[in-house]
Amino acid sequence: MVKNMTYDEILLRIILLLRDGKRKEFRELIEELQPYDMASVFKEMPEKHYARFLSFMNVDDITVLMQELERPYQLALFNKIGKVKGVHVMNKMDNDDLAQLLEELDSELKDQLLSSMEQEESEAVQTLMNYPPETAGRIMTNRYVWIPNHYTVRDAVVKLKSFAEIAEAINYLYVINEQKQLVGVISYRDLILGERDELIEDIMYTRVISIKADADQEEVARLIERYDFLALPVVEENHVLAGIVTVDDVIDIVIQEANEDYEKFAASGKSIDFETKALTAAYRRLPWLILLLFIGLVSGSIISVFEGTLNEVVALAFFMPMIAGMTGNTGTQSLAVVIRGLGQNDLDARMVAGLILRELRVGLLIGAVCGMLITAIAVIWQGNPLLGLVVGSSLFLTLIIGTMAGTVIPIVLNKFGIDPAIASGPLITTLNDILSLLIYFGIATSFLQHLQ
Repeated sequence: MVKNMTYDEILLRIILLLRDGKRKEFRELIEELQPYDMASVFKEMPEKHYARFLSFMNVDDITVLMQELERPYQLALFNKIGKVKGVHVMNKMDNDDLAQLLEELDSELKDQLLSSMEQEESEAVQTLMNYPPETAGRIMTNRYVWIPNHYTVRDAVVKLKSFAEIAEAINYLYVINEQKQLVGVISYRDLILGERDELIEDIMYTRVISIKADADQEEVARLIERYDFLALPVVEENHVLAGIVTVDDVIDIVIQEANEDYEKFAASGKSIDFETKALTAAYRRLPWLILLLFIGLVSGSIISVFEGTLNEVVALAFFMPMIAGMTGNTGTQSLAVVIRGLGQNDLDARMVAGLILRELRVGLLIGAVCGMLITAIAVIWQGNPLLGLVVGSSLFLTLIIGTMAGTVIPIVLNKFGIDPAIASGPLITTLNDILSLLIYFGIATSFLQHLQ
């Protein structure tokens, strides 16, 4: 029915069904939509249709829709369905998603909703909310299948069938002992292939890769990427199994962390998207820009110091923007490489030394090629070989410095426990501007008598 329909056609069809009160046809259409498609249609729908749209949907549909929406739409939807229906939806939502949603509500409303939920679900959500943000414990779910190590394959299959509907992932079954410690794992495939009377502890994998509940969420993403897992068990002290993190949550983490790093890299502060108001966006960007403005004044001071050199050899002004721009560009390139590497690896002294040496060689090669190229251009354009030598040697040195600055600064910040992404592109560019102008005019002044 919806196979060849565009979003606009689906939206129009839904609005017509809502208008005509055709609940059955509406249900048939909704059941063919993927959760993402349903959320996309909901976001495009005029708000005046929200109430009837939601009244035509059951609790399961609304739960699926809620978990696909971004936070502002979730809050709007929650306000539309009311507390009674909202509590039913909360009982069915994934606990990690619900914990993040409740953080946006005021304390009084949050407490009311938690007290209205089923006790087991409420306690599970509150447990997650006790973990620090952006940790494995905060993003894990308690909806997984665990089995005691004394179970047989037959017992495990029976339990799997009983919990498959509410479990978020059934690719793995986690095996625990009497102290609820994680002692093994068995895949769904191995369970199906096992003999019915075979003991789980005889066929399970005992070398289980897990992560502590207080570990950073980026470490969760690294482990799942490294081992190609679909889910990763989370443990408390003494290796007690607390929950699992699924691969779909990790994808969200990767996107979130990438966005955060880009925001810092661009020196734009907190999140700014298409929905952000102009006044808010300006407020978030201004602190960095004002700081860089004052640092940039140093560049102006350098130019004024070497004003005499510029007056004597006006041609130097032609190459000044190029020198500063190229230095900033190569520094930003190195910074991007290092930030990405720091996000994927735990650097030791050997890796740091290797990285710095590699980037030094890169700087030398880039500097040599660009330096010779601009030397040739300067000679042909200005007819002055010495001017070409000054410009070329300046570019050679500044590109090396720019590359090293973009490499060393984030590593040093990381060493001191500061997020390396804070060494943002504009900051590196501004610092490199200052250094490049000092070198350029310093060399030019040294050869001033021969350049005139």
